[in-house]
Amino acid sequence: MARTEHILLESDEREVPTLETARSIHARLVLHGGLWRRSIELALIDYFYLSVRTARSQSVDARYVVDLRFADPAPRLKRRLAWTWIAASTAFLMLGIFGARAVAASTASWWRHEWLAATAALFGIAGGALFAAIRLTTETLTLFSAHGCAKLVAHTGGVGTFRTLRKFLPRLEAHLRIAVNARHGTRTEQLRDEMREHFRLRNAGTLTEAEYDAAKRRILAKHDAPVVDTPGKKAREFPPGRFSIEP
Repeated sequence: MARTEHILLESDEREVPTLETARSIHARLVLHGGLWRRSIELALIDYFYLSVRTARSQSVDARYVVDLRFADPAPRLKRRLAWTWIAASTAFLMLGIFGARAVAASTASWWRHEWLAATAALFGIAGGALFAAIRLTTETLTLFSAHGCAKLVAHTGGVGTFRTLRKFLPRLEAHLRIAVNARHGTRTEQLRDEMREHFRLRNAGTLTEAEYDAAKRRILAKHDAPVVDTPGKKAREFPPGRFSIEP
């Protein structure tokens, strides 16, 4: 008969430092989101932790701390170009250039040419479409958990976000490597501890119930050696079997 392990997640309350209580702040960065997006402040504290604060319209939207020992060591960077607006800007610009050449080739005075107003309008529309393309092009930084693949940090900004990240990102990647090397115990224990980290982030309001459940299912799928967690006793390993969580 398959054996079942019950992990009492709340029995091992994890405490993490905050930006105010941190012994050391190794790097700090503020990414501005613009008029329609949230701004985010990132701070590397006490080697293994990332303090995150998001704000909208000068008011703090959320604040939490991520334990980098349970994060994927490779942050994801993604740029999404507004191709529709880029194509529209290019098309109107070409039409404007065609109109300008026709005006220049005419024997009549250019300021009296019948295409002058239309050509000027085409250049204006091309400029407006280019402005929209720049505003709607986004650059996104995302940090996932190692096995649960939950979004721990997600920030979307405009053009220039990656340039602002240029100095901070190598520091973040270095601390992620330090954190990965600081992981201890067996793979089973690491999965258990990551589950508790997800539980902590859910209680802090960082992860929604749906995100937490999805991450839990991914971790359970990778759990091949359940561990019995008994308060006050050393954990014992069982052969593979059913694995359940009691929050």
